[in-house]
Amino acid sequence: MWSRRQGRLRPTVCAVEELRRRRREQEAALRKARREQQLVSKRLLREDAPEEAGEGCVAAILGEAEVRGQGKVQQFLRQAQRGTEEKEREGALVSLRRGLQHPETQQTFIQLEGSMRTLVGLLTSNQALLQLEAARCLHELSHSEQSTIAEACLPATSYLLTYLSGHSSDFIELCLYTLGNLIVESEAVRRQLLPQGIVPALAACIQSPHVAVLEALGYALSQLLQAKEAPEKIIPPASASSSILASTLPQHMLQMLQPGPKLNPGVAVEFAWCLHYIICSQVSNPLLIGHGALSTLGLLLLDLAGAVQRTEDAGLELLACPVLRCLSNLLTEAAVETVGGQMQLRDERVVAALFILLQFFFQKQPSLLPEGLWLLNNLTANSPSFCTSLLSLDLIKSLLQLLPVSNVVSVMVLTVLCNVAEKGPAYCQRLWPGPLLPALLHTLAFSDTEVVGQSLELLHLLFLYQPEAVQVFLQQSGLQALERHQEEAQLQDRVYALQQTALQW
Repeated sequence: MWSRRQGRLRPTVCAVEELRRRRREQEAALRKARREQQLVSKRLLREDAPEEAGEGCVAAILGEAEVRGQGKVQQFLRQAQRGTEEKEREGALVSLRRGLQHPETQQTFIQLEGSMRTLVGLLTSNQALLQLEAARCLHELSHSEQSTIAEACLPATSYLLTYLSGHSSDFIELCLYTLGNLIVESEAVRRQLLPQGIVPALAACIQSPHVAVLEALGYALSQLLQAKEAPEKIIPPASASSSILASTLPQHMLQMLQPGPKLNPGVAVEFAWCLHYIICSQVSNPLLIGHGALSTLGLLLLDLAGAVQRTEDAGLELLACPVLRCLSNLLTEAAVETVGGQMQLRDERVVAALFILLQFFFQKQPSLLPEGLWLLNNLTANSPSFCTSLLSLDLIKSLLQLLPVSNVVSVMVLTVLCNVAEKGPAYCQRLWPGPLLPALLHTLAFSDTEVVGQSLELLHLLFLYQPEAVQVFLQQSGLQALERHQEEAQLQDRVYALQQTALQW
């Protein structure tokens, strides 16, 4: 990722600008990678009674062909459509639903002529129990990983959309999860639902007082926002009928993320991911900032830090991850000093909260350390005040303790330290003396080129702004540490430049 450059140590101003340029390039590549790593998943609701679930297991063990065969599927559909008693018709749909839990039966069902038409007819009947079981059958189909099955469900999607305005919270929840599963699988489904008004329908659902409905809504919306065409056709405020940003959804999402007694963790997780996908689209992040996104997320960050100090609940990271990503990406939209004002938080509070979370991740969830460090990087990249907070709270030692976790974490830690060091002599003086140089000598022994390269960048800044660091570096066998990498093509220019600076001392 780092390009080879000759003589970068000569003019101090140019060297610092070059470092900044290269870090900007690195950060742009990392942000692109984050946008491309989308969280695609499907949800399955199964609420069988214990005895019913037990019968299903027996059926699966004793005679799968009997449950899944074409003849049985036809029989269940016929009984459900023409049975003389409602209980018989409902039982046939229950049996069909069990069969549809298997991929083979799903294929059999969609290949059977008139099967979907029959199921849609039952979905639109005036008998609530039949409607519910038909919707559950569709839900089983929606969980398939095959796009052909999702597209076979197209005739039902407009009815599922209509039922979102119904009165049964359980039924609305089921419809939302089914739509969410179908949306993420098929572009054809999305093309049909957008002009039919799925965005206004979802915006209406967010007024629901039922937590289960709100969580299901967040899931369905997150699936819609992950569509490849979302940045061009779904998120932008192009038309009120199909645009997320033209609706009231962003404001309501932020309300769901307000810390306080009304905050529901499950709902907050879903809407935090929704916000993440909108922010990653980079369509109109200043609009979100104008709605108070930074302030809300900053306060939620403080709330999460307080929560990890009070509880051992490992589920907190489910919310911390999207919140950290949202804040990190929003901070790239404006000058950090302006952002700091909009967050209406003192720098010390933000940095202290972030380090509490980093310590929690270090002990419970190391895979999330890069997320927290990425936010710390964006906080300190252009802000002397956040760098000052890092130093005044004496957090450098805590930061260095993260170096052994992984190469990715090491690179991020070293990048944050570069952010501090590049602010000038006063900042390097506060970094020095201390455990920094021994830590850097240790990272120079790493085999990972990116870790070593970032260590060289930090040494470069220290040599520029804290000349006495050169003498200590020489005393602690620094030249020998550099010699290990002088033949590596990606590093040899920087190694040579540092060697020349040290020898000139």
